[in-house]
Amino acid sequence: MSSMLLAGALLAILSGLMNGSFTLPMRFLGRWEWENVWSVFIVVACLVMPAVIVTLMAPASWGVLAAAPAHALWIAIATGFAWGFGAVLFGQSVSAIGISLANTLVLAISSALGSLLPIVLLSPEKLFEPSGKKILVGVGVELAGIALCGWAGRMREHSAGVGAERGGMVGHARPIGVALLMATGSGVLSAVFNIGFSLAQPIAETGRAAGLSQFASTNLIWLVMLGAGSVANLGFCGFLFMRNGSVSKFAQPGKLRLYGLASLMALLWGGSIFVYGAATPRLGALGTAIGWPLSLAVGLLLANVIGVGLGEWRGAPSRARQWMYSGIAVLLVAVILLSRASY
Repeated sequence: MSSMLLAGALLAILSGLMNGSFTLPMRFLGRWEWENVWSVFIVVACLVMPAVIVTLMAPASWGVLAAAPAHALWIAIATGFAWGFGAVLFGQSVSAIGISLANTLVLAISSALGSLLPIVLLSPEKLFEPSGKKILVGVGVELAGIALCGWAGRMREHSAGVGAERGGMVGHARPIGVALLMATGSGVLSAVFNIGFSLAQPIAETGRAAGLSQFASTNLIWLVMLGAGSVANLGFCGFLFMRNGSVSKFAQPGKLRLYGLASLMALLWGGSIFVYGAATPRLGALGTAIGWPLSLAVGLLLANVIGVGLGEWRGAPSRARQWMYSGIAVLLVAVILLSRASY
């Protein structure tokens, strides 16, 4: 049992490392427009990768999916499509304010709403029970951490200007206020994704009834939701292609390197989902108490290490960095509180 828990914890850490670093290649893709990068990322992460994994893990999955309850499939499609716009907002926020601050804000808002919205929408009476009160406390602490990080970002912007220290980051810089709205929208729609995943469980139950493993059955839900989300993402990219005339950039010299970096983003992000899916069964009843906060904390910390290492806070005053580090510390406390409440 101890070796299984250790394996699950290590997989959760690996998931966090992959999720915290997947935006790093965007720093080196400045020769492309945002829509070039994001369209390749979405095709590989949301269409190619899930289809390959499902086919290799259990070729019979496609027939099982056809037999899944229609209402569960429609829920997965609708919530996956809504999440797709959240992914667009996340990608835009990374371009707007950098890897460190964007990841911190989006992960924090997503985890806060991901804990609060399901209980508000599905079981509001539980808000007055001990677990519900703990979630409210955790969300309050998390909002305090978000405010500290947002203030640090405002101080950085006021000192160094909009878009300072972005280096070769793909896309366009935006004011911190606009980026906060993007991060909030991304967090809300990520919470919708979590709710949809919970309500689409009959798809996984159909897979288990057909003899598939828990991991393979869960992948059926990812396949549907990510596929639906790709429609929203690629639709927005198509709009930007027409507006900016950027399709021709796919054929520019050195394109193989650019395709490779965008695909690496997809493998890291998509891989983080499937690795975490492999971690939770090994953690058993402790999955929400250990795996989720461990993965989230590792991802949040790594994204900030990457951002600092790339000089995203080089032009900011020391007070801004102190506010940022204080906010991260508060967010880590909030993650622990929320995980304990969920458990």
